[in-house]
Amino acid sequence: MIFDKPALRAKLRADRDLFAAELSCAILAPAAFTARLHAGAVVATYFPVGSEADPSQLAAAAAAAGCRLALPHVVDRAAPIRFLAWELGAPLVDGPYGLRQPAADTPELAPDIILTPLLGFDRRLNRLGQGAGHYDRAFARYGEAWRVGIAWSVQEVPAIPADIWDVPLHAIVTQEDMFWHADQ
Repeated sequence: MIFDKPALRAKLRADRDLFAAELSCAILAPAAFTARLHAGAVVATYFPVGSEADPSQLAAAAAAAGCRLALPHVVDRAAPIRFLAWELGAPLVDGPYGLRQPAADTPELAPDIILTPLLGFDRRLNRLGQGAGHYDRAFARYGEAWRVGIAWSVQEVPAIPADIWDVPLHAIVTQEDMFWHADQ
């Protein structure tokens, strides 16, 4: 087991890249996810970068349920991400780190559900992200939002080393399954 976060990130990124290169499946919106959707709710989604798991089917299900969508807007490593309004198919601009995001002057929304990319996760719903802390800070800012990690099953590890500032998820959706804490 790897407890060094940079080494674990490198291993998980390589595993994810290899898995995605051979992939022939998608992540679908499970019934337990769609049951939480309701008209007017704000669902923050993302456009995958590289081999990240694609949440587009979950975003489409949210839009079909009457939810408003938002995408993260990133300025740099230090600035907090903002979730800006977005509609399916609306134009996007290039952001840092290969991101596609709404223009900076797009209205900001407070998400009720945050779909988040990740490098790794464990069954305790800890996540390992890219290391900039963008999503951990967003989770702290929107403490009432339901935090859902989107990942390929190959990204699961027995244990993620969690620091005091790391915020666990409420659920994980993979191409195989969805699991969550019983009280969520």
